[in-house]
Amino acid sequence: MSAPVAAQQQDDPAAQEGEASQGGNTIVVTGLRRADSLQDTPVAITAFGAETIDNARILRPADFVALTPNVNLVETQNAGNAFVIIRGITQARNSEPSVAVVVDGVLQVNPAQFNQQLFDIEQIEVLKGPQGALYGRNAIGGAIIVTTKEPGDQLEGNLTAGIDNGFGFSLRGGVSGPVGETGGFRLSGAFQDTDGYIPNTYLGEEADPVQNLSLRGRLMFDLNDNIELDLRASMDQLRTQALYFNIVNDVNDTSLPVQVNNAGQNDRDIYNISAKLTFEGDGFTVTSITSYDWLEEILTGDAFDFRPIEESFFFRPADSPFGFGLGLGFDLNQSQFLDVEAFSQEVRFESPSNQDLFWMFGGYLIATDRYISTGNMVDTGAGVFPVYREPSTNPLNPQSSFLADEQDNFAWALFANVGYQFSDMFRADASLRYDHDKRRQTTLTPTAFLPNVPGFPQGATGDVRQISFDDLQPKVTLTYTPTDEVTLYGGYSRGFRSGGFNQTGVGGVAFDNGIVGVSDIYDAETADTFELGFKSQLLDRMLTLNGAVYTTTSKNSYFFVFLAANSTQNLGNVPKTKIKGLELEATLRPARDVELSAAWGLTWSDIKAFPDPTVIGNEAPLISRSTVNLGAQFTPALTDNLDLLMRVDYRRTGRTWWDVPNSTVRNPVNLVNARVGVENDSWGLYAFASNLFNEEYNAEFSPGGFVFKARPRIYGAEASFRF
Repeated sequence: MSAPVAAQQQDDPAAQEGEASQGGNTIVVTGLRRADSLQDTPVAITAFGAETIDNARILRPADFVALTPNVNLVETQNAGNAFVIIRGITQARNSEPSVAVVVDGVLQVNPAQFNQQLFDIEQIEVLKGPQGALYGRNAIGGAIIVTTKEPGDQLEGNLTAGIDNGFGFSLRGGVSGPVGETGGFRLSGAFQDTDGYIPNTYLGEEADPVQNLSLRGRLMFDLNDNIELDLRASMDQLRTQALYFNIVNDVNDTSLPVQVNNAGQNDRDIYNISAKLTFEGDGFTVTSITSYDWLEEILTGDAFDFRPIEESFFFRPADSPFGFGLGLGFDLNQSQFLDVEAFSQEVRFESPSNQDLFWMFGGYLIATDRYISTGNMVDTGAGVFPVYREPSTNPLNPQSSFLADEQDNFAWALFANVGYQFSDMFRADASLRYDHDKRRQTTLTPTAFLPNVPGFPQGATGDVRQISFDDLQPKVTLTYTPTDEVTLYGGYSRGFRSGGFNQTGVGGVAFDNGIVGVSDIYDAETADTFELGFKSQLLDRMLTLNGAVYTTTSKNSYFFVFLAANSTQNLGNVPKTKIKGLELEATLRPARDVELSAAWGLTWSDIKAFPDPTVIGNEAPLISRSTVNLGAQFTPALTDNLDLLMRVDYRRTGRTWWDVPNSTVRNPVNLVNARVGVENDSWGLYAFASNLFNEEYNAEFSPGGFVFKARPRIYGAEASFRF
């Protein structure tokens, strides 16, 4: 990993000059709800400033995750399924997220929003460990804070255009300027269009074409000396494909090409409107954040076992040269539709950050309407057609299974934080948050498609189920700063993630298929973490060395199960898992134009309780044993007004387990990204490559042998212009 460079300098010019003269940088982070330098903040944070975001070509969440120790991102199935794993706290399909994602102070409400383009970004902070006391339910693994660039007080802009081996092209940029005497605007966007990189050998085309348009507008006004209004609107329209799986026994088997006979579709639309109002009173600040979010995603494609019709498991006979089959004479395809709307409101009061006693309190609420349908259709060879809210009546796409439900959820929270600086060396912080989440699900599956199993409660169209989840989330941290160059910290924190509903009737289907731990309702998860850490600057601040050790007890962590009998994606609970780990990060700046870095993370997991005793002692699903990052950046001046940029980042993700039985384990994956170019204050020319050595590996393995191919080497060139 090449460590982040300066994200924001502190306001004091003398402090800036002092830092710069020692070859260091002061990175100001806000992840603990107050502005503080990165090295003085008592939590494990990896922060990326605007310069690092550009130099490392961070364009999507996977790019900064790959630079962060003990954090992984699993991208699979479709655009909305990207699972963040932080320190062994995992995520799964249709689950609540494992991390709180906050963009310009607004909390994302659905995990399907996470995997978007990143453009015109000022700073990214990755906080590791439960942050529920600060960010509420679902911050059980940590928090990701994204800050976009603010409007400026003079007209300025930037544009970057590129091509890659897809064959594809991309554009991204922004323009900013004043609005009257007290306001400013910023418009930014990104567009990508590529044919794709993973061949579908049956259809003779790429399996992963992408067309993605993202736009964001921001207006900021100083209404008077003590009131600031921040208005923000964004949209993201993605058109790609999904569900191009293979079926194998070993996750390391990459020999099969993609060969689905239905290219299918994956269309996702995301819209957000938010307003942030800040009032600075005499000795306090009030902040109100109001947000509306809407997300819609439709995906279609092949179904099990993702082969052409004549070769498929359901179609081929038992003596087929393609392997044993059921000989039913037909194949299946599938469709899933997701529609989510949410309204959220937060109000908080806080003291000035420059006094010994810091306090904050407030409240949060969110109302969410969510509809989801999923099902299989008989593949007649005429293609696959999307199915939304009603089963297909298309004779070319007859429905064979269909499940649908609607959820009306309402959650609220109250929170309070207090911190006291006892002396220059000692500080104590305490936070407490109570979250309450009420969920109401209505079964919309037509009676003919309900999976009723003898001996289990029989479902019916229109059934309503209700359940509430709630918990207290405390956080206590002690900080000791013996010198200006060393910070020691330790503490305890709890994270809470809501439970929810599987689709009606899946508990009986799971039992009928011998699968334990899965019912119609999955429980809420809690994670209790104890952590000790240090941050230091050595060798006259040329060397930054940070580290942490932690232990977490997770109760009711999620695991994923696909039930082929009714084509449903379901969540189960692991009653108890023990997780231990450590992290070390080092950055050396021996000269102004040289930066060398290394990071190492280890995670051990141990399933302590489960309905099937044979899996006790196994590794928890989706957890990687280790991460290793190495990075080098060289930025010398070639002439008085022309600089060279050379950057290489290496990431090794260790052995990874995928299911509760530990039926297969992926070997370590080694990836190298590189970027080289020349630039000055107004333009730049660059070449880049990701997965430089074309490592072949599967991005995911899920129960049933489903593997999803990772992207191969991608390379290209870009030109940027600034005015």
